[in-house]
Amino acid sequence: MQRRIFDHLGTPVSEIGLGCWQLGGDFGKTGPQQAEDILRTAVEQDITFFDTADVYGAGESEKFVGSVLNQLGRERFFIASKVGRGSGLYPDNYTEKGVRDCIEASLQRLKIDTLDLIQLHCVPNAVVENAEIFQWLRKLKEEGKIRAFGASVESMDEALSAMKQRDLSSLQIIFNIFRQKPVEEVLEKAHQAGVAIIVRLPLASGLLSGKMSKETQFEEQDHRNFNRDGAAFNVGETFAGLPFEKGVELADQLKAYVPEGYTMAQFSQRWILDHPAVTTIITGASRPQQVKDNAKVSSLAPLSPTLHAQLATFYQQRVVDHIRGPY
Repeated sequence: MQRRIFDHLGTPVSEIGLGCWQLGGDFGKTGPQQAEDILRTAVEQDITFFDTADVYGAGESEKFVGSVLNQLGRERFFIASKVGRGSGLYPDNYTEKGVRDCIEASLQRLKIDTLDLIQLHCVPNAVVENAEIFQWLRKLKEEGKIRAFGASVESMDEALSAMKQRDLSSLQIIFNIFRQKPVEEVLEKAHQAGVAIIVRLPLASGLLSGKMSKETQFEEQDHRNFNRDGAAFNVGETFAGLPFEKGVELADQLKAYVPEGYTMAQFSQRWILDHPAVTTIITGASRPQQVKDNAKVSSLAPLSPTLHAQLATFYQQRVVDHIRGPY
């Protein structure tokens, strides 16, 4: 597993991390043993970056992460969580006490004294622009509750707003072959500012695994069932904002570009890692074998410049006009 430097902290982290949303049961039933097996497999694969949030499974994801990683030696891992979508804060009730209470609760569930990173969890851009919330985070940093703070955002405009804070350590963005706008809008600016880029939805909610068909069904509590048109939250968080049927169609077309020796999921993640501004990819996994397959991406050869150019053309000509939601 290759490492990249989380710039503001100078900490090396695995370039393939583990997204832990699914451990809270938000993609269907994930029991304690399955969650533990996924986390332990990630550690065996030399993954050190773990991303969770207080609202994933109403705190269950944080509990699983804390339970397993503390058993294996908390100092070995970079633990990131998020704040801003739970406990009555969202969308317009952000107070210093409310934010502090949420972070304290996360620390208790994770059973740690200090979070390596806390990220604002897609809070309204007006809250980011007001900037008072960053003062509250700076106090928590001074107190040793957090080592760094960043922002998880939905659009490139929001990313640029957050980067006005010179001590912002990271941006978490949606970035994949179906969502290439960050290449032009944000990556180079973040790189110059020393802001780490954490990539979520690298497989566009599974579309870029190449294993879905238009007949694929999802469990009732899975956001890929109930939020595919943005009924519950930003539509961009589900299938990268593409209508499901169109996404399946586009994914099928992309299969022709996958090099020999790569699965489509590995090809899709390798494309992301080929951008040097990216610090880590937080790919989710519903079973241990997926963790192993994702970890292999770190050792795969970069894609050719010709293939990158072809994929940029594919995006511009076939994808961009179908993307919905903040972007």
